[in-house]
Amino acid sequence: MSETLLQLDHVTRSYTLPRERLWGPAPQVHAVRGVSLRMQSGSNLGVVGESGSGKSTLARLVMGLEAPSSGSVQMLGQDLNQLGAAALREARRNFQMVFQDPYGSLDPRQTVQRIVTEPLSALGGADAMEQQRRAQEVLGAVGLRSSDLGKYPHEFSGGQRQRVAIARALITRPRLIVADEPVSALDVSVQAQVLNLMQDLSQQFGVTYLLISHDLAVVDYLCDEVAVIYQGRIVEQGSPLTLFKGAAHPYTQALLQAVPRVSTLSTRGARKRTALPVANPQGAAACPYAARCAQAQALCTQHRPELQNLAPGHQVACHFATARTPDS
Repeated sequence: MSETLLQLDHVTRSYTLPRERLWGPAPQVHAVRGVSLRMQSGSNLGVVGESGSGKSTLARLVMGLEAPSSGSVQMLGQDLNQLGAAALREARRNFQMVFQDPYGSLDPRQTVQRIVTEPLSALGGADAMEQQRRAQEVLGAVGLRSSDLGKYPHEFSGGQRQRVAIARALITRPRLIVADEPVSALDVSVQAQVLNLMQDLSQQFGVTYLLISHDLAVVDYLCDEVAVIYQGRIVEQGSPLTLFKGAAHPYTQALLQAVPRVSTLSTRGARKRTALPVANPQGAAACPYAARCAQAQALCTQHRPELQNLAPGHQVACHFATARTPDS
């Protein structure tokens, strides 16, 4: 059996906003609310949801860039929030991140060699010759040439810059790569190239991906498991086939209906963001989706549903979800 790579237990992240009144209480935004996830080595997980649903906050929590307000984030059995600065830096050898914007995530003043070898420099233990050798190795793995090490980011196209960003993530030979919307800023034709590259690298280097995306086609292509997040909560989880062909939660169904179609559901590359979350007038005890759900009943405004098994490998947080087969 494969080992547990990443485990989140009841993770919550809240932010305090400026006071609206001088003597009034400071309002809080709950970006992530009680999320529990488990990733096995070699099984890619996609997290999907609309803008503002908490996907990027979840990615920062997994990377240890932010500490959860409550709950724990464990990487290979280590609680990241219990580690000191030096131990956390060493632990990051096993997990790296690819950011959304290939234009903003690379320092324009640094050469590709400096950019790609920066994680090795931060970790220490590799001299200049070893760093250059490793940089040439990962650059070749992402389809670039060794001669590109002396170039600057402005000399590359968007797709090539994202390849440089992936090479930087690979150089420490990580077990997990957190990819936050890695192709959303690229042209559709370039997206396919980068996704094919990520799939090839997963097989070549044994990398597991946590893919954050709003594009269902991208997640369907790359991931073995999908978690749908709404207002900071996981509302449905299962395989791509189960969720995209037999979605049981009304929110997942709405996401699928929002994907533009030409003639069939299998249209690739098309995407559309749904509306931002609205406030829940029923309060914290209600289902967070009740205000937008056409199927909502009185129970939904009184009790929040918890994530439960609907069928083997399929979990849903809905009082009235019914099991559906992918062909039904």
